[in-house]
Amino acid sequence: METFDPSSIGIPIPYTFANPNASSSSSSVITSPWMDPRIWRRLPHRLVDRVIAFLPPPAFFRARSVCKRWNGLLFSNSFLELYLQVSPHRPHWFLIFNHKSLKNYVYKNDNNNGGNVRPNCEGYVFNPYDVTWYRLSFALVPPGFSPASSSGGLLCFSSDEAGSKSLLLCNPLVGSLTPIPSTLRPRLFPSIGLTVTNASVDVVVAGDDLISPFSVKNLTAENFHIDGGGFYSMWGTTSLLPRLCSLESGRMVYVEGRFYCMNYSPFSVLVYDVAANHWCKIQAPMRRFLRSPNLVESRGKTILVAAVEKSKLNVPKSLRMWGLQSCGTTWVEIDRMPQQLYVQFEEVEGGRGFSCVGHGEFIIIVVRGSQDKAILFDFYRKRWLWIPRCPFGGLGGDSDGGNGGSNGGSGELHGFAYEPRLATPVTALLDELALSFQSFNG
Repeated sequence: METFDPSSIGIPIPYTFANPNASSSSSSVITSPWMDPRIWRRLPHRLVDRVIAFLPPPAFFRARSVCKRWNGLLFSNSFLELYLQVSPHRPHWFLIFNHKSLKNYVYKNDNNNGGNVRPNCEGYVFNPYDVTWYRLSFALVPPGFSPASSSGGLLCFSSDEAGSKSLLLCNPLVGSLTPIPSTLRPRLFPSIGLTVTNASVDVVVAGDDLISPFSVKNLTAENFHIDGGGFYSMWGTTSLLPRLCSLESGRMVYVEGRFYCMNYSPFSVLVYDVAANHWCKIQAPMRRFLRSPNLVESRGKTILVAAVEKSKLNVPKSLRMWGLQSCGTTWVEIDRMPQQLYVQFEEVEGGRGFSCVGHGEFIIIVVRGSQDKAILFDFYRKRWLWIPRCPFGGLGGDSDGGNGGSNGGSGELHGFAYEPRLATPVTALLDELALSFQSFNG
């Protein structure tokens, strides 16, 4: 590593300061040398790179236009290694898509669907710290794929076709698209969970087993794993789901070695222990009075968000949150929406239900069937606020913009936790795995 010697930077002019006793009518102006380009252009590249590595993603991409060298940092191995070492904790952002929910209609092939193919999608990044929006293109994702899960700066897209599921991991900041080998069992619309670190990938695909061309049952789950130690399992780890389970949301959350997903009719929570390769059920709180229950991960905890409606009791309707305790079976109420805000929310929601996504200290609650109605909750500040409308056409803006507009307003919002990352080194393991199998088959 280069060492930085302050004495190597010559100061072209002496430090001078304005005299506070000088007359205001004095026309002499003393210029500070702090921003003199003759100083800053002599900084070692390694030190400049270290500063750039701390920039938030929007500032980094603006800085790439400064010069050819800065533009090439995104493809520099030495800079990306430095970025992984020194970059601070990634921000807790959200990535929102606007498209039809596949489970809202019966699967039809393209011949019976009028040739309609879902266009290449765009995603809309929401920064809850500054309450700002950004737009990301997913032009590399082919038609026929929908976002299913997210982790570690990567978005997982799953094929819409019934059968063995093809999965793609996409890093939208760098435009990378990495395929995962197809699942072994044919499925319709399974629930998909993803967890990514710098050295490993785990994917769980559960339920919606196709037992015939016209029938599905929630019977099994498959697990894909690869890590930097050279171990991989290409869907070789399978498990049986608990009896009479119903996975409708298609979502899973990962917390401390376990995947969690909602079970419906009656409400309960399904838990998959990755290390033990075992599923179990735990009871949901107030399950007889819940409406639109959602599981989210927030601050390393599993949280259940749901509306509570006790029609036979003199208790006002509300939206509540429960945290799963360390014992793994007990829920404790941790917060609830203010009653005045819930009255507004209930009026907007109109009984259609809602979906939730959590990330860090934030939870977003999205009204189903809506293209611009969502509420943000900040755990640290205990603050609730309506999220301002996205300024981009495809998300609650112009009716003909983006994917939602192309559906004639029939799209709805689907949110995912998102950590913007310039580097996701684990994708190199998947590329090496694909190359090894290509050479083996060749």
